[in-house]
Amino acid sequence: MSRMPARAAICLALLVMISSALHADDQWVVYEGKAGPGKGKHIVLVSGDEEYRSEEALPQLGKILAVHHGFKCTVLFAIDKNDGTINPKEVSNIPGLESLKTADLMIIATRFRNLPDEQMQHVVDHFESGRPIIGLRTATHAFNISGNSKFSKWTWTSKEPSGGFGRQVLGETWVAHHGAHGSESTRGIVAPGKESHPILRGIKAGEIWGPTDVYTVAIPLPGDSQPLVLGQVVKGMKFDDPPLEGKKNDPMMPVAWTKTYKGANGKSARIFTTTMGAATDLVAEGTRRMIVNATYWALGMEDQIPEKSKVDLVGEFKPTPFGFDKFVRGVKPEAHAMK
Repeated sequence: MSRMPARAAICLALLVMISSALHADDQWVVYEGKAGPGKGKHIVLVSGDEEYRSEEALPQLGKILAVHHGFKCTVLFAIDKNDGTINPKEVSNIPGLESLKTADLMIIATRFRNLPDEQMQHVVDHFESGRPIIGLRTATHAFNISGNSKFSKWTWTSKEPSGGFGRQVLGETWVAHHGAHGSESTRGIVAPGKESHPILRGIKAGEIWGPTDVYTVAIPLPGDSQPLVLGQVVKGMKFDDPPLEGKKNDPMMPVAWTKTYKGANGKSARIFTTTMGAATDLVAEGTRRMIVNATYWALGMEDQIPEKSKVDLVGEFKPTPFGFDKFVRGVKPEAHAMK
């Protein structure tokens, strides 16, 4: 009888541990890869921006990569510390970044995050290890780290190194809007000489499009960046609207490019960056195909990109229009689980 209280205490402790694990798992979502070339590869998709609905874009992208291509995809969110809901305005909390320890690829779409050192460490460990990264839209200005952090040099305004994570790792930091925000959308035009690049395989002229506007970037882009797609400023917000006349399209800004980043261990990672990639941009099949193809390329699997990669939407996808304070409130990560 004297041993029963000890056993009860052990059982209670196990229940607490299990409960804690379940609670933690509820802060992100995992899509186990089905059959496909990506089987055995792990992709971690990091959302967290106040404007372009990465909390909706990345679950859909993760489903596409898991269901149609076999990759295991872990999708992370900015989580409200009080109620556990997805809250893009919470800039200092993205639970689950430790999953980057086993990631073969990170896809990031954050904006001005001020993560605590223990979370930021996982991000830095990833890119300094020489593993590949895909940066979407506001990832050029992914971090706004406070000055008392050991990682403040990766903030978007950093002077040393210039432009922080955005410019050093992805190829550019935030500069400005080039197209008129909210009224001039973007059509992707293949850069001269890049027509046969594997990332553009199976994409016809004019198929890359998104209602978000073109960003201003440096011309030429710094370092070894190679523009793949140029952003034609479109006179309107519809797929078939004509291009804007005038100087905005002469020259056109790069909206997708490749580069390398040499990590602290001396290994060079493949990097793909596009200033497109908002949730609403994923409505266009060509834009989805560009990002899916880039996933294969970043992982060194370009020889497995088919003539037309499968990018059908998985489940219902009706993205919320971009804009500040327009995110859907009260949503928990489990809502993005595949039924």
